[in-house]
Amino acid sequence: MSDVERVLPARHLRGSVRVPGDKSSSHRALMISALAKGQSSITGLSPGDDVAGTSVMLEHLGATRIEEEGRVLISGPDEGLHPGTMPLDCANSGTTMRLMIGIVSAIPGTHYLVGDASLSKRPMDRVATPLGLMGAIVRGHGESLTPPLTVESPAKLHALSYHVPVASAQVKSAILFAGLAADGDSSVTEDVRTRTTTEDMLQAAGVALTSHDVGKGREITLRPGRPLRHDWFVPGDPSQAAFFAVLGAIHRDATLEVLSVDASPERVGFVDVLQRMNADVRLVERGTIHALHSQSSSLVATEIHAHEIPSVDEVPVLVVAAAAASGVSAFRAMGELRHKESDRFAGSLSLAQNLGCRVWSEGDDFFIEGLESASAFADFAFASTLDHRMVMASAVAGCAGRGCTIEGASTVSSSYPHFFRDLALLQ
Repeated sequence: MSDVERVLPARHLRGSVRVPGDKSSSHRALMISALAKGQSSITGLSPGDDVAGTSVMLEHLGATRIEEEGRVLISGPDEGLHPGTMPLDCANSGTTMRLMIGIVSAIPGTHYLVGDASLSKRPMDRVATPLGLMGAIVRGHGESLTPPLTVESPAKLHALSYHVPVASAQVKSAILFAGLAADGDSSVTEDVRTRTTTEDMLQAAGVALTSHDVGKGREITLRPGRPLRHDWFVPGDPSQAAFFAVLGAIHRDATLEVLSVDASPERVGFVDVLQRMNADVRLVERGTIHALHSQSSSLVATEIHAHEIPSVDEVPVLVVAAAAASGVSAFRAMGELRHKESDRFAGSLSLAQNLGCRVWSEGDDFFIEGLESASAFADFAFASTLDHRMVMASAVAGCAGRGCTIEGASTVSSSYPHFFRDLALLQ
């Protein structure tokens, strides 16, 4: 794939697409399988570079991987994982690094974690703080502990009861993974309910874990113990499906379907947002899985709060939806966007400006005055700053509007290597 991609406007869009396996579930299926004793199988694993990197790191820690037709087999060593002989390279994946810190904190010894230039600017203190209370020592650069990191893990971790100050499924997951090897039950309380992928998958692998709602949040309690081997099926990634949901809604002549999507409530908040914007977007049950339907709609502005989309991963493409709507859309409490693969707060405003919108911000809120139709978008050029979600959001705008040129397009390989191929097949 070229690093510069020209996206042409599509006259019409028809058909179905199967997005890659959910990246969150793929990371965790690999990790839980490596922590378990015996051989687990994974069907539907994400083909992205981020997930492949996680697999390589787990092999460095002692797990084995075998690829078969349509599935991946992962075996954890009988004696459990052990320190690697080289730094664990997390590349561009914050999920990988934060979850791996939790895993290696429970492996006695010294561990080194590194990342690319983008990841090396991202704060790891939010994970280091609770793990430090459990007995691990995490060292990085500056007060926010940016990578590269050194993790010194004790012979035994202490159990912990921790209140997560900023909603984060990654922080919660790191504590739960570390808690598997603690000296007692550990609990995590969150004020905003984040995705339950880790809890659900640990329970499926036989870990004693309970969860109950506390107001708008949740408390999770985990008993230490090694997971059991399990056969995993990874559904389609809803964060990737969101790009096609918005594309179908803002294009003037589109009927699209995304097959096999994870429809967990914490993962599909973008559907509620789009429906509130008058989009003809809906989830349809297909047995034990869901499909996502989207077709041409006339959108209206809305107010979007970060608690509706706890990971805020879908915000860049919702910005494109807001740009195609009538009225002013407000994006509230979006400060977390500044700490992603790029500064998505600034990037989202820049993208909307490139489309021709009037935009402004106030603290952690920002506002977009829509153009009433994607047909009014400008033909634009956009530098993605090596952020896969900014690439795909730009491509959606260009396909539905008047075209665009994207620099850094090859970075989609981190999560969705065949994105541009799938986009072309719908035209």
